[in-house]
Amino acid sequence: MNFYFLSSRMAAAIVCLPLALGIAQAQDTSATVQTAALTADAIGANHLPDAPDSAQQQAPAPTAQTTTDTSLEGKQTKRILGIVPNFRSVSVNAKLKPMSVKEKFIGATEDSFDYSSFIFVGLLAGEAQAEDSYPAFHQGAAGYARYYWHTFADQTDENYMVEFILPTAFHQDPRYYTLGSGGFFKRVVYSFSRVAITRQDDGKEMFNFSEAIGAGAAAGISSLYYPGVYRDWTKVGQRWGTSVALDGATFVFKEFWPDINNKFFHQKD
Repeated sequence: MNFYFLSSRMAAAIVCLPLALGIAQAQDTSATVQTAALTADAIGANHLPDAPDSAQQQAPAPTAQTTTDTSLEGKQTKRILGIVPNFRSVSVNAKLKPMSVKEKFIGATEDSFDYSSFIFVGLLAGEAQAEDSYPAFHQGAAGYARYYWHTFADQTDENYMVEFILPTAFHQDPRYYTLGSGGFFKRVVYSFSRVAITRQDDGKEMFNFSEAIGAGAAAGISSLYYPGVYRDWTKVGQRWGTSVALDGATFVFKEFWPDINNKFFHQKD
């Protein structure tokens, strides 16, 4: 995925972090209020006379509805807001069998050719053209077409390298496993570190060769179809480093998406 595609994902991750932090703080406040209420009830009970018989008792007041659904806690959805693909995110405590080579190929294909991918590529190509990111592409309709296919090629290259080819070669699982518990910063560190640590097909953790080598290979491949002025090692290295860093930011977004969905959207699947 190219710089501009990943930049949008970074923006999404940045937006989600304050929301998730607010959710965590709200949950802590709710727990404190509930504890105080229970304590007050216990103290008051010690000073009350014997309870009247059942005929005189009043019906208990209905409890207030909460704004969260416990069935959605830690649950990933196949799409974010019903649009953005989220097929490779695993819900908390989910037990899944290892992915076959075919499933890894299908996963990379879904991420590359999903209908939403063409829409996002179009938007990002327009953004890049507006900023004149690659002057050699020029402006106008022909220039936009160049931006579009380069952006699409960048995205597709990395998807197949990071999600299919390298995971198959190193027997690694390209899915993101949600932690879903612990403090805010613990979850941020865990999710971002998945660019360096991943699971093997047998479930054991190991260095994420698929991300490190796959992103580098995709950046190298991109030098084959970009104009000569954009093929030097510095620019290839920048695309490589930026891809890895922003993939980490995407993992942070995936980690907190169940919290955001549970709090605000209540999307079931």
